[in-house]
Amino acid sequence: MPLWGDLPESSVRSKSLGCILSAFVMTAEPLLIGRTLSLGYHQEALIHGLSFEVRRGEILGIVGPNGSGKTTLLRAMLGLLKPLDGMVERKAALAISYMPQRERIDVILPVTAFEVVLMGRTARVGALRRVHGEDRDAARRALGLVGGEPLSGRLYRDLSGGQQQRVLLARAIAADSEMLVLDEPTAGMDVASEAAMIAFLQELNRNQKLTIVIVTHLLPVVLNLATSVMLLGTHSILHGPLDQVLQEEFLTELYGVPVHIGTIAGKRTLVVGQPGANGV
Repeated sequence: MPLWGDLPESSVRSKSLGCILSAFVMTAEPLLIGRTLSLGYHQEALIHGLSFEVRRGEILGIVGPNGSGKTTLLRAMLGLLKPLDGMVERKAALAISYMPQRERIDVILPVTAFEVVLMGRTARVGALRRVHGEDRDAARRALGLVGGEPLSGRLYRDLSGGQQQRVLLARAIAADSEMLVLDEPTAGMDVASEAAMIAFLQELNRNQKLTIVIVTHLLPVVLNLATSVMLLGTHSILHGPLDQVLQEEFLTELYGVPVHIGTIAGKRTLVVGQPGANGV
């Protein structure tokens, strides 16, 4: 069953689903564990009492609107923010690659796409270490994986939004880490590019056995990608295996509007109704 977590105590917690406390059981090794986390700034919690695990080989989708605490949770997972309470435990020597949102990258410097990808290697081994042939080979392989070889010599700032996303993904892959964390990886992409990104991440997870965490404000991005999800709502957080969380009654309770799940051409679809409406 899904696991409901609390938001701040001042928030109104879901009454009908608040009793669901049993988390799903997986046999894979946990790489990262959050234990009764309270997260926020200046002693004011945005998230309260959250416990979760990220296990080897899974694709976790963290979904919520702006201001729901996604970035705060992400910073805590990466070790950039100390919890107000509770703790984040990581597997010993866990290597995490982080792909930020495209607009957070400085595009002033005249660096090529290949040089941006190569930064993933220097982040892994240290900026002061000399770049070796194996680092360049790893960068080329990563660009090849995302279909970015033709972009190698082009200036990063001259690339389209979708091309920049591919380069940033290649940079994260080049670091050769156990866990890949992606912040809004489909931002600025058209429908075809978004579908290609989702398909690539599925293949990467399947073939490389790479653990992937995707942070997004759009639930449809992870509907057909994630194996587990963490949904940050106005009053509660719902976390569990995708098939168990994607229940219409849970989503309607979480978001406060009628939510319907359907299937078209073998893919899950999401339809949201108006608040107070009986149907869609």
